[in-house]
Amino acid sequence: MESGGKTFRTLTAPSGPVEFRERKSKFLGVAYPVDSTEQAREQVAALWQEFPDATHICYAYRIGSDLPEIRMNDDGEPSHSAGAPIFGQIESFDLMDVLVCVIRYYGGTKLGVGGLIQAYRDAARRCLEHGRIVTRIPKAVLSLGFTYADLDAVLRIIDQNRFNVVRREMALSCRIDLEVPVEETERVRNAFGPVPGVTINDKG
Repeated sequence: MESGGKTFRTLTAPSGPVEFRERKSKFLGVAYPVDSTEQAREQVAALWQEFPDATHICYAYRIGSDLPEIRMNDDGEPSHSAGAPIFGQIESFDLMDVLVCVIRYYGGTKLGVGGLIQAYRDAARRCLEHGRIVTRIPKAVLSLGFTYADLDAVLRIIDQNRFNVVRREMALSCRIDLEVPVEETERVRNAFGPVPGVTINDKG
């Protein structure tokens, strides 16, 4: 999901499983970069295929930044004892577009609500500590349309500003696509103001 125009932190790759044991119960923490709720649901379903004998697979995710989609699932554990502490670690690590799951194998000893909260929190934390976290800058693609007569002027502006060209079509009617940070789209549009023949369309 497009995380608005703000920079955000996320995982570059899946992390885990990282194993954690508490009073004979085994907890496996895993985390994934995701960009949609559908992808998150599919990943949880895949975990059930991989760990069909697990007692619980609890999870939380946060997708997007401006109006984030948030979900916490206790999967039959006492209310707020699993999904919420997992989500608390997503918040603690300040992550977006991420799914964190904790797989539990019951060991025969009840942990109580307080013990469950601590165990799920610790499993999520250990997993994220092993994750590769990066700060991402949301990008947009602006498509420049112009005639061949304006080509030199357009290329000069691109070179002066070091804009990133991702596609170009050169003919009587030319087109160049630029990839730029979302927060800089207005500056890019203004840069081509001196060439009135240039049209700029946002391709997302």
